[in-house]
Amino acid sequence: MSDDTHDPTVELERIRQDARAHLEWLRDAGVSELEAARPGERQPLSPTLSPPRGRAREAKPDERSALSPPRGGARETGSDERSTLSPPRGRAKETGSDERSTLSPTGGEGTGEGAARRYSSGDKGCGSAALLAIREDVGECDRCKLGPGRTKLVFGVGNASAELMFVGEGPGADEDQQGEPFVGRAGQLLTKMIEAMGYRRDDVYIANVVKCRPPGNRDPEPDEIAACEPFLKAQIAAVRPKVLVALGRFAVQTLLRDPTPITRQRGRWRDYEGVRLMPTFHPAYLLRNPPEKAKAWQDLQLVMKELGKVPITR
Repeated sequence: MSDDTHDPTVELERIRQDARAHLEWLRDAGVSELEAARPGERQPLSPTLSPPRGRAREAKPDERSALSPPRGGARETGSDERSTLSPPRGRAKETGSDERSTLSPTGGEGTGEGAARRYSSGDKGCGSAALLAIREDVGECDRCKLGPGRTKLVFGVGNASAELMFVGEGPGADEDQQGEPFVGRAGQLLTKMIEAMGYRRDDVYIANVVKCRPPGNRDPEPDEIAACEPFLKAQIAAVRPKVLVALGRFAVQTLLRDPTPITRQRGRWRDYEGVRLMPTFHPAYLLRNPPEKAKAWQDLQLVMKELGKVPITR
């Protein structure tokens, strides 16, 4: 695939898309005017993006937040385009018509590693042009309340064209420190599971539903999942695995929109946008409930059969 990252035409198109997304975002936040080039003057937002006057109304409980990223399938993103699933960077404060936006149109209030950071294909989980483009869209994200509290954003890791991809819940303490998914005790167990299937950890791709650690390792909340989900979907579309293994209830329920308990979903093939998906237990659950390891191994053997793998005997 050719590298068009320095093509001026492509870059101008990226800037145009970012600017439009930012204006739409400001509109939904209730901003009606922006500061003009000359001091003392203001200019309205573009007529096509004109917001209602006054402060943004409070969303009803049954309505989705206008600031939430859209849900749905992601198309594969090449090196010459930015992900269309990405929301504008940075979190918005509620803004009245008499307040001026302090947010940059090209980025948000970066946290963690720094908002000005540049990414490369050598970064964890960024081994293809499509994945690198997604990582650039994620940036040093603070789209939800998890961002300010993290040490490192945990994007993903592994083979950019893996035939097998694992999706977990979210980073823990070790992952938050190292910036890589599944490196703690649960990660060590997952690595053993991967090796028992006849793969190396570097052969597969691993990601999580949310990319920042929830405080105290609590469950991720709906708004946090909604903020991260478009990027997970884009990662899946970029890797294009033959089989997805969803680890635990949050991964299963996020990808399948099915609230059925994981105990009733595991071991049964499902479909995720044309990809075979196997629900199974999260390694952290298996550490707490060792007898359930046998059931998880049964699930992984079904995956191996699907991929033409023979179990390793020890």
